Amino acid sequence: MDETTKQLTKETRAALPARAGRAQCVDYEYQRNGVATLFMLCAPLEGWRHVGVGKTKTRIDYAHYLQDLAEKHFPKAQKIVLVQDNLNTHDPASLYHAFAPEKARALIERFEFHYTPKHASWLNIAECELSALSRQCLNRRIADSDILSRQICAWQRERNHSSVKINWRFRNQDARIKLKKLYPSIHA
Repeated sequence: MDETTKQLTKETRAALPARAGRAQCVDYEYQRNGVATLFMLCAPLEGWRHVGVGKTKTRIDYAHYLQDLAEKHFPKAQKIVLVQDNLNTHDPASLYHAFAPEKARALIERFEFHYTPKHASWLNIAECELSALSRQCLNRRIADSDILSRQICAWQRERNHSSVKINWRFRNQDARIKLKKLYPSIHA
């Protein structure tokens, strides 16, 4: 799981249409129209992802996305392995902020929490999926949350339908080289 934001921007002038030998001309000026928060949930080995579009990324939002993951998307899973970064809202205590203690405890018991190292969030596969989403779908001006939601839904549907899986090639041997400074030094 990971999240990011997308600035919503409106065009201030109509674009000049494309003509033979000339691309569409869009003015550099735009109008800010708020920010949307995108929560990426993915099961990389299954070729599944879900992107939630919201207005904020608080502890409460995080807790509700975990609830959806457990109860809506994977209701039969006994244990869900959750890999995420170290954002201050990404902890089991967030569930107690959003739900009654019994409900929070029941949800926490369904998850196995793992955190990527502080300066290695790129190890989080959801971040790789957010990068693909950004390059394939969000690399232009999007005026409002409704348009953003429709665009993301279409991208997600196509990607899930194609069962696009993550081919993770980072091995332990690579980690020992790339993350050498994080390993303890033994001097004889």
